[in-house]
Amino acid sequence: MDEEYDAIILGTGLKECVISGLLSVAGKKVLHMDRNSYYGGDSASITPLSEMFKRYGRGDELSEEKNYGKDNSWNVDLIPKLIMANGELVRMLVLSGVTRYLEFKTIESSYVFYNGKISKLPATDAEALKTELVSFFAKKRFGNLVKNIMHSTEDGAIAEKGYVKGMTTEDMIKLFDISNVKDVIGHAIALHLDDDYLQQPCEETVKRLKLYFDSVAKYGKSPYLYPLYGLGELPQGFARLSAIYGGTYMLNKPIEEVVMEDGKVVGVKSQGETARTKLVVGDPSYFPDLVKQTGEVVRAICILDHPVCTKKGSPVGVSTQIIFPCSQVAGRKSDIYVCCVSFAHNVASKGHYVAIASCKVETDDPIKELDIALEVLKPIKAQFNSVDKIYEPINDGTENNVFITTSYDATTHFESTCANIHDVYKRVTGQPMDFSKVKVDLEVEN
Repeated sequence: MDEEYDAIILGTGLKECVISGLLSVAGKKVLHMDRNSYYGGDSASITPLSEMFKRYGRGDELSEEKNYGKDNSWNVDLIPKLIMANGELVRMLVLSGVTRYLEFKTIESSYVFYNGKISKLPATDAEALKTELVSFFAKKRFGNLVKNIMHSTEDGAIAEKGYVKGMTTEDMIKLFDISNVKDVIGHAIALHLDDDYLQQPCEETVKRLKLYFDSVAKYGKSPYLYPLYGLGELPQGFARLSAIYGGTYMLNKPIEEVVMEDGKVVGVKSQGETARTKLVVGDPSYFPDLVKQTGEVVRAICILDHPVCTKKGSPVGVSTQIIFPCSQVAGRKSDIYVCCVSFAHNVASKGHYVAIASCKVETDDPIKELDIALEVLKPIKAQFNSVDKIYEPINDGTENNVFITTSYDATTHFESTCANIHDVYKRVTGQPMDFSKVKVDLEVEN
């Protein structure tokens, strides 16, 4: 391993693998290492199920009496994320050609906890006319908002009379006289984490709403897609891209030291050998002295043998997302999320489901913060709880050439993840991400 590389990547999470793939495509000599024996890092899918029980120190609980089906039928995500059908990650997957290695299935529905019950978010015009989320008299006004959103400009401007650039989102919602459903608009559709957006310029919310409605229009059921066999397939796809262009991958490789000289990185030491490099990119776990904690996320991974149901007992299907806006849950400042996938996505044995409840930690009893979401999932066959710290780098890496990604946040989509990928790649190369060479090469290959 005593060689010199243009870049060394530490960790095989999605962010690191996308950056590794594009650096390789750009002709850089890339070495990619991970202390784990599997791809994905914090965004991995754990297989088989017995490995999941061992990971949480509960290997003795997996018994034939509980009948979880075939052990190797399981691919359990460690974080709950869904892919916006018209979002940035889909663009990355298509332009990079990584879609060749993946198959996707739509998420059947999207729900919101509102006025004490779980209601379906409308996905079609017909559903919008029947939804219980909006009163009969407000349906036309809600439709006017949607019409404005769909015809908004790239910078988030709308044509409604009274609109002023930079006006707050709260004032924009008042223009349409639908303030009583602002939680649905801001949290379940625009996917804001808390209520801070109400006092911020409305253009960002308009762009988020447009992304949602454009994504729904793609497939008609919900705005979300999910890869068969779990989210762990995503970093593996980009790892294959890197390998095609000469990238070297080493799993199960302990990192002993990131070697610095005169304040700049010069190499990475592993098992007594040092690989020289001009720069390092990695996830926060490899750089404890160069990151700061900004919060925590609590997650409960639940194994079910039944579909999730509304309070009326109606099944929501084999996959769904449910958002619990903070204002609808007493005492909360940020939202709670449930993502559910199943055997239909090849992540569980026949008749089983994997549901993950998650939220930002706000109290000294994180698991209890998920009670309202876990109540919807009961009875729960097995539950794996975790509280993960959120880190971000203390500097931008341009002085020491150590570029660190941020931890995965509590959002249930990859838009913030992709924004971080773009940001880190531009700091590493000085250029925006460019997929053009991949496209040319793929055309030649085909």
